[in-house]
Amino acid sequence: MKPDALYYQTNERKNNMSELTWKGRWNELKGKVKQQYADLTDDDLLYAEGKEDELVGRLQKKTGKTKDEVNSWLNDL
Repeated sequence: MKPDALYYQTNERKNNMSELTWKGRWNELKGKVKQQYADLTDDDLLYAEGKEDELVGRLQKKTGKTKDEVNSWLNDL
């Protein structure tokens, strides 16, 4: 297996774990996100099961962060 493929699989697994973690504590995370980015609306922070990528995309657009930066930022909250 190529190193890039291994990185992708490891990173993908980590992102899936992150999404499960966010799901369980999204209300708490949402409050912290709003504290850091007051211009985010409730619609921007709407969490829908199976639509995590859309949420990350909205956060990317509003914050100017990359997908990986958004994932890391949410994991660190």
